[in-house]
Amino acid sequence: MGRRKAPVEEEYCSFCYKSAQEVERLLAGPAGVNICNECIQVCYDIINSQDSSQAQSSATGRKKSLHLLPSPLKIREKLDEYVIGHDLTKKVLSVAVFNHYLRIQHQSAGNQEVEIEKSNILLMGDTGTGKTLLARTLSRIVDVPFAVADATTLTEAGYVGEDVENILLKLIQAADGDIAKAETGIIFIDEIDKISRRSENRSITRDVSGEGVQQALLKILEGTTASVPPQGGRKHPEQQNLKIHTNNILFICGGAFDGLADIIKKRIGHQEIGFSSKDKALIKLEQENPLIKVEPDDIIKYGLIPELTGRLPVVGVLDKLTKESFYSILRDPKNSLVKQYTAQYLLMGIKLTFEDSFLSRIVEESYEKKLGVRALRSIMEKYITPLTYEVANLGKKVTRVNIDERLITEGPFALLDPELFKDDEADGKNKKLSEVS
Repeated sequence: MGRRKAPVEEEYCSFCYKSAQEVERLLAGPAGVNICNECIQVCYDIINSQDSSQAQSSATGRKKSLHLLPSPLKIREKLDEYVIGHDLTKKVLSVAVFNHYLRIQHQSAGNQEVEIEKSNILLMGDTGTGKTLLARTLSRIVDVPFAVADATTLTEAGYVGEDVENILLKLIQAADGDIAKAETGIIFIDEIDKISRRSENRSITRDVSGEGVQQALLKILEGTTASVPPQGGRKHPEQQNLKIHTNNILFICGGAFDGLADIIKKRIGHQEIGFSSKDKALIKLEQENPLIKVEPDDIIKYGLIPELTGRLPVVGVLDKLTKESFYSILRDPKNSLVKQYTAQYLLMGIKLTFEDSFLSRIVEESYEKKLGVRALRSIMEKYITPLTYEVANLGKKVTRVNIDERLITEGPFALLDPELFKDDEADGKNKKLSEVS
């Protein structure tokens, strides 16, 4: 008697539950999961429609923003609202940003007869003069994503530190993951002078945080298709990297360039022997800002490689801050410290005013610190924090505070009416009497 054959279990699609006989093809997956050709086609159509709609919306939004591109004059006027001084540099930046996004508009319109190359920007100025603020304000004016990166954290690929491509990840994150939007953004690379090579002559040893980083920056500054790890860090062969084109990303590099002024003076001035007076051109240069006379050769002698210098053709030099500039920065811009503290006190229902005597003392102390505009906030906080502590404890008893130099010389109680604290003193005495009894 022959052995009976076991019945063959019929296969079916795990998604639409059609059997193998009802469809043209059934593909088997792991753990008995199958999918038919019809479900594959439906999935493909859904993904394709979503990608095309996202690309269309991104292109429409980008075209709309470029269509509303402000003129250089409008960009300059907006910069004046937030940044004090640096008039010449503002004009240079306004024209550079206008030309960059006009170039993108030219490309999106399909005008390919003449290919316009992009011009990245190099900003020079002492610490605390407003390089980052200028770059951030520009991105706000043209309404594009903005990211700040520190060149000192970067190392050449294969060494401990951050890869250059991680700069692009910050821009993608600022664009909420929209790569098409990030591809027209602005990246500010700070402390670019700190990656200068150690000497003008090529070293036989590896300079992984200096010239090596400069070499790695070349391609993304000029324009390339970069592979960015989605979570940052090092690249791994098995992970799926994000692809981003850098052709339309505007790079603004900034640095203090300490010591560059001496290179410029040496080039312009004449070395005198004996007790003769200084060259007139050198004397005039010392009275002004020597960086305004910078040439590409000076930057190369400082330590930036010629290839990187050539990819930063637009140079903006920030003015040296004077006491008058400090005073204007303290009270005039749209987001000045005076306006910030006034708005903060209004949230507590208190009208805050500042006397010139107090602001002048703040300017004097900040200017002596030689930390730039950053010193203004730290010194203001030092004096206003104790005042805020007392005022917040008094609650609705205080409706107006006028700050003058007594806040510095005598403390916060000099500005407040002593009558306001009588109830607190009486409560304290009553509490002590109750404890004694």
